[in-house]
Amino acid sequence: MRWALIKAAVAGTTMVALAFLIPLGLMVQQTARDRAFTAAERQAAALGPALAITTDQDAVNRALASTDAGAQGRMAVHLPVPTGVPTGGGPDGPTIGEGRAALADVATAGGQGRSFTVAVPGGYTLLQPVAVDTGRTAVIEVFVAESDLTRGVSTAWLVLSAVALGLVAISVLVADRMGSRIVASARRLATAARSLGAGNLAVRVPVTGKQVDGSPEELREAAQAFNTMADRVVQLVAAERELAADLSHRLRTPLTVLRLNAASLGDGDAADATRHAVAQLEREVDQIIRSARRAPEDAPAVVVGCDAAEVIRERVGFWSALAEDEGRRWQLAGAEQAVPVPVQRADLAAVVDALLGNVFRHTAVGTAFSVDVLATDSSVIVLVGDGGPGYSDPAAALKRGEGHGGEGSTGLGLDIVRKLAESTGGDLALGRSAVLGGAETRLRLRTRAEGAAPTRAGRRRSRGALFPK
Repeated sequence: MRWALIKAAVAGTTMVALAFLIPLGLMVQQTARDRAFTAAERQAAALGPALAITTDQDAVNRALASTDAGAQGRMAVHLPVPTGVPTGGGPDGPTIGEGRAALADVATAGGQGRSFTVAVPGGYTLLQPVAVDTGRTAVIEVFVAESDLTRGVSTAWLVLSAVALGLVAISVLVADRMGSRIVASARRLATAARSLGAGNLAVRVPVTGKQVDGSPEELREAAQAFNTMADRVVQLVAAERELAADLSHRLRTPLTVLRLNAASLGDGDAADATRHAVAQLEREVDQIIRSARRAPEDAPAVVVGCDAAEVIRERVGFWSALAEDEGRRWQLAGAEQAVPVPVQRADLAAVVDALLGNVFRHTAVGTAFSVDVLATDSSVIVLVGDGGPGYSDPAAALKRGEGHGGEGSTGLGLDIVRKLAESTGGDLALGRSAVLGGAETRLRLRTRAEGAAPTRAGRRRSRGALFPK
């Protein structure tokens, strides 16, 4: 924007300057030419009274020497023939001074009785006829050098060029000043938009004060519209938090019933796992309510990033208890070493729970499953496979709310997984497991720019060792 305004100012000012300065320069050149010939006419007119008094050569020579042009050798007088000698009335007599014009031109000037200029080597000469008496005419010749015709023209062009450059410089300064204000206002608006997109709901764009003085009215209106939008976003987020808190609070009643029922299950691994799951669910609901009630500006800073291997080991360990109760063989590979990913721990744990929950929900009791973690230079891949029937329609399964998981399924689990993957620049793919023969869900989380080809972070144990035929 700033450079565009400067270029437009330079182009406009240059065109205006040329439109005025070129004709002005040509006029100066013509004025210098007219000035030189006018000076020559004055020199000739100064000698006219002397010729009207006498045509004596000595007297004319003294009068010629008294003029500036005569003293510089630029003037000559073509006298008529003496009285009594037949002549055509022209200056056929002697020439006093250095004559440069052709005799034919001199004769024409004397015979016609009019003055004119003719080109001669080195410039021009003015031929001015003067009547000395009845029937006789002298011709005064004044030489005008070529340098006299252009005297001061070069200086005038330099001055005019300097004026043009000064006008262009001033226009550039004005355009740069205006452009800097426009660009500063646009950048403030863009910075505020990026900050709002990053989650800073308190950001606003100033619309009054010295900081925005001189800004275009349109950008001020845009800033005002941005502030109105930000206020509306804050209101919507607050309403959404209240709704989330209210919905979460409604879960307390069925959770209380579950907790009481779990307490009456007695002893045993299944009872302990159930009580543990209910307690964890209550903690999660309480955390949701507290987070929803907390104002955005009071929210603590969230450190984005966690160890995917640790989260996956923890969640697989949680589901392993239920797997043992249902007689499911399971396998975890590649989670021995730390694998950092740019997502929050709670989000990744929810995604792993969603993937493993699908295995337990959509496959028969006793169906085996596996979880593999693969790390590359640019991403982390989590493979969840099972020995069930697989996906009948992978495309439909990835559509939000359109999964057909039967009773208790909302069709949102895979959509949550997909959004987490895409938030890092990764993706989610559904296919068939090459080892177990059932469904395989491939979650790819990008960690940085693309690098080397995928390599396994850990080595999968043989199929026969875990899944005997």
